[in-house]
Amino acid sequence: MAMAEVRTLADVLDALTRPGELYERLPDGSVRCYACGHRCLIRPGRRGICQVRFNRDGVLYVPWGYVAALQVDPTEKKPFFHILPGSYTLTFGMLGCDLHCGYCQNWLTSQALRDPAAGVMPEEITPQQMVSLAKRYRAQLVGSSYNEPLITSEWAVAIFREAVAHGLRCVYISNGNLTREVLEYLRPYLVGYKIDLKSMRDKNYRALGMPLKNVLEGIRMVCESGLWLEVVTLVVPGFNDSDEELREAAEFLASISPDIPWHVTAFHPDYKMTDRDWTPAKTLIRAAEIGKAAGLRYVYAGNLPGRVGPFENTYCPSCDALLIARHGFRILVDHLSGRGTCYRCGTAIPGIWQ
Repeated sequence: MAMAEVRTLADVLDALTRPGELYERLPDGSVRCYACGHRCLIRPGRRGICQVRFNRDGVLYVPWGYVAALQVDPTEKKPFFHILPGSYTLTFGMLGCDLHCGYCQNWLTSQALRDPAAGVMPEEITPQQMVSLAKRYRAQLVGSSYNEPLITSEWAVAIFREAVAHGLRCVYISNGNLTREVLEYLRPYLVGYKIDLKSMRDKNYRALGMPLKNVLEGIRMVCESGLWLEVVTLVVPGFNDSDEELREAAEFLASISPDIPWHVTAFHPDYKMTDRDWTPAKTLIRAAEIGKAAGLRYVYAGNLPGRVGPFENTYCPSCDALLIARHGFRILVDHLSGRGTCYRCGTAIPGIWQ
């Protein structure tokens, strides 16, 4: 009896592809991809840094037609604290990433084809089925996350186009290693963009897989584009938790706009970084206080519900009225939805409230 053919994960993923749009063809058969800030030059038969975009006979093939993770989450979990409080986001992810963070909390999806221990089998799906699921579970938004969405932007746009046509709003949850070309490609379909600012040290960023300047420029570009932007820093003990570095991060964001919400969140040991403890609540509170002192109007401490004092809530920057009270991802009090202004003094609060 003939042995059954063994298909590797790479075989499966390579079959779930289509010719991409975010690239240029070069005379020697190579392609230049601009889905992310690496701008990979990919020779025929080779893959980009992400491992899931590849050159076949001078054409760039990109992931298409599947999800590797799919879940309906509170929008606050993304985290977006200034977009439709109490709403739900149908969140999907694919496989692959353009970085290789040692503490990645989604490494099973993000490090597929790079780490032999990573990877899950994809589930085929259509954009129409995705929108149907969003409607069934009463999600108001659709978001791409879990791996790095930039490297699967063509598929995301196919889903977002369908979602927008059915009255849904769309968001990206990304590391920010973007290019102007991919931002312009995504911009017609998005209302919000979350970026991770992982460090203010170029050495740290290069250890993760990209230069610091890429994410700083990405934050600038998203803010200038008019998309609603929120920024997250996972505070990792011994990696990026010094007062000096946290202050630099906060001051950089404040220089772009003091209205950018900054989330400082707790690290837990994961993947290849299990040699340090959880981030204590006092560190998050210290980071949040640094952010406020730097001039940021909306600073949040996450992942430790009930342990970070007032830094789960939204307050008016003018009169300090409590506008939204939260416990973790639960909304306890909401004076902003449908209004967008402080109920006490009338100050406009930036975000998407209706």
